[in-house]
Amino acid sequence: MINRILKAMFMVLVITQAAFAAHPLITDDSGTNGKGNFQFELNSEFGFDKESSDSITAKERDAEVKTSISYGIAESADIILGLPYQWNRAEEDGTLISEENGISDMSVELKWRFYEQDGLSFALKPGLTLPTGSEDKGLGTGRVCYSIFFITSKKFDSSAFHINAGYLRNEYTLETDKDAQRKDLWHFSVAGTYEIVENLQLIANIGIEKNSDINSKIDPAFALAGLIWAVTKNFDVDMGFKMGLTEPETDYAILTGLTLRF
Repeated sequence: MINRILKAMFMVLVITQAAFAAHPLITDDSGTNGKGNFQFELNSEFGFDKESSDSITAKERDAEVKTSISYGIAESADIILGLPYQWNRAEEDGTLISEENGISDMSVELKWRFYEQDGLSFALKPGLTLPTGSEDKGLGTGRVCYSIFFITSKKFDSSAFHINAGYLRNEYTLETDKDAQRKDLWHFSVAGTYEIVENLQLIANIGIEKNSDINSKIDPAFALAGLIWAVTKNFDVDMGFKMGLTEPETDYAILTGLTLRF
């Protein structure tokens, strides 16, 4: 039972990695690079979770380093490629029960901002995840999956708000995953940014997503706070702290990242 719960939690990390945002935000904004411009991101997340069931204490430590590159194919449209590398270590009552690492599923997305006026903008972001991760290790689903997100952004002088509503469809190769994991998931999240001093933004984020574990009726929800520092016009560094608001979500995670535009 504990093994299945841990695998489901790790699978949540795998299948939700397609949504790229202004790190460390989970919620994306409607901004695009502009035609002919590139953006490179290198992000990391280190998480810890502790669960108790039937007098057994399970601890899980996971980490992810994710690279993504996006290119402006038009002023209001970007193509985005992402590839994560993940680590996972799980223990029961201090005994190691699993330890896996490797490349997870690659993502390909298109962000299209179709409306923008008076600081309000709307965008659509359809995407695919390609089966580059091992499903036997819990690093992927073994099948092509797809998603679509509707993004709303509202900008003010020194602040901005963003809302994401998304649908994710997952397919699985392993029969055990087909029996244990939901195929249809939804996502909803809200984020805000505020420039506290020049080139330094305070960010906050909250969200919830349908639990992929078919046996769970509780959905993972999170809250996140952090900072984004614009070192130069085209180079940002960031840091965030994410905590779980419900039991299925990872208890806490530290996020760091850098962004380079060229």
